[in-house]
Amino acid sequence: MKIVGVGCGPGMLTEAAIAAIRGAKKCYGSERAITLAMLYLMPYCEIHKIADYQTLRDLHEEDAVVLSTGDPLFGGLGYLDGEIIPGISSLQLACARLKISWLRVVALSAHAKDRQQPLEILRKEILQGKVVFLLADPQFDIKGCAEFLCKSGISCDLAVCENLGYPEERIAVGSTDSPPQKISSLFSLVIGTFRP
Repeated sequence: MKIVGVGCGPGMLTEAAIAAIRGAKKCYGSERAITLAMLYLMPYCEIHKIADYQTLRDLHEEDAVVLSTGDPLFGGLGYLDGEIIPGISSLQLACARLKISWLRVVALSAHAKDRQQPLEILRKEILQGKVVFLLADPQFDIKGCAEFLCKSGISCDLAVCENLGYPEERIAVGSTDSPPQKISSLFSLVIGTFRP
């Protein structure tokens, strides 16, 4: 089985990912992941939309490809047994768009099961001079996060990165004192000192 990252948006597949998708006899993925890979799925490939992610742990089909949005090891399906083929993640694209070196970045998740945002960890990383990339749940409270940092005596940059890689991509940059608002449920945050 192969776990293939389809990237965070259209055109973010690697050549290795495309080859794996083209060779798949069975393909499993979310509706979004299947849409991102559709161009490369062969007519003979059985496509299965994932209804219950828990059942994937029992999937042991050698010729199957499981599609993961973004990169499987960044909040994706990299926990499954099988060969992992990475994709272009929202972290990579956000750093490229904002021209931030990965050497300064710490990645945190406040998504799904980690919805209780790791604010204390975020605060400590920013105080260490790091820029935090936060993979955010649609319900993540950006204003509350900014207020927490301000109450901790931290004033820094804050970017809302929405629909990265899609035609409707939007990056709004503000600060913890005046945080930008999100208009989409598909977003991540970049927090720290990163503007010149």
